[in-house]
Amino acid sequence: MSGDFLHELETEVEADLTMVEASHPVEAAALPVTEWTEDPADVEREEIGLRSLLGAVEAMEDHSDS
Repeated sequence: MSGDFLHELETEVEADLTMVEASHPVEAAALPVTEWTEDPADVEREEIGLRSLLGAVEAMEDHSDS
């Protein structure tokens, strides 16, 4: 894969991860479930998926540099 493509993908995934981290409903646990705007478990799953994707992109970048 092209190094430029991987770098752009990495940048996009990092931006998405930053948004997900910022949206963590930390105070959601203090609210009744009916008032949650997002399920904290869904947010956590999304963050885990993005971290996995970021790790894969970084591994491919390292491999393409070799």
